[in-house]
Amino acid sequence: MIAGYIGMWIATTANVKVTYLCNIDIEKGFLAAFDGGQVLGFVLVGLALAILEILILAYKGSVLGFIGAEGTQAQIQHQVQLLFEFISGYGLGGSTVALFGRVGGGIYTKAADVGADLAGKVGEALDEDSPLNPGTIADNVGDNVGDIAGMGADLFGSLAESTCAALVVSSTSLPLMTTPDAVYFPLIVTAVGIGASFLSVQFVHIKMSTENKLRTQLIVSSILMSIACVPILWYLPD
Repeated sequence: MIAGYIGMWIATTANVKVTYLCNIDIEKGFLAAFDGGQVLGFVLVGLALAILEILILAYKGSVLGFIGAEGTQAQIQHQVQLLFEFISGYGLGGSTVALFGRVGGGIYTKAADVGADLAGKVGEALDEDSPLNPGTIADNVGDNVGDIAGMGADLFGSLAESTCAALVVSSTSLPLMTTPDAVYFPLIVTAVGIGASFLSVQFVHIKMSTENKLRTQLIVSSILMSIACVPILWYLPD
């Protein structure tokens, strides 16, 4: 919810700047939109990773505290499995927020979009998103809610769920229990990805078309992420 709030705040502020700058230069408008959009991305993965780590550390003491230091290997493994099964509820929370964000945004954007089109384009022969049609305001509000708060929470839930799934599966492996650092591998991959993404977004300033810039982002981020994973694969325990 914090990520959604920050994303909505930044996006609605950026929308005004993007609209203004696009009337001057499309390139400046694109850069403003890109800068505004990446805020939600970094806030989202940063909060997801930080809160997940905090939850693991917070639950670790209470879940493993039941057996104490003298517990057998089987007891420890069982408690670790319970720990990550509890953690898996974290992804469900993100999905729940995404559900309400998507539905809330969808109600606004679909109802307002159809209503504005019928009343404006059909009834009054106005252009799409004409400022003379107040229904387009609600349509744009719905786009922001659905595409930012809804989709942002959806991505948050997907990241949390995929990471939690990897942790739950790894907790069932006895060899991994003897090398605890290996259990944290999914979290380390996500953390490295934040750094790779930060370097990738700098390539948006290269002089080329907008389409090629976005394509370059995908290529560069994939290459950087692949390279960044090599050290953690090499130095982490097997």
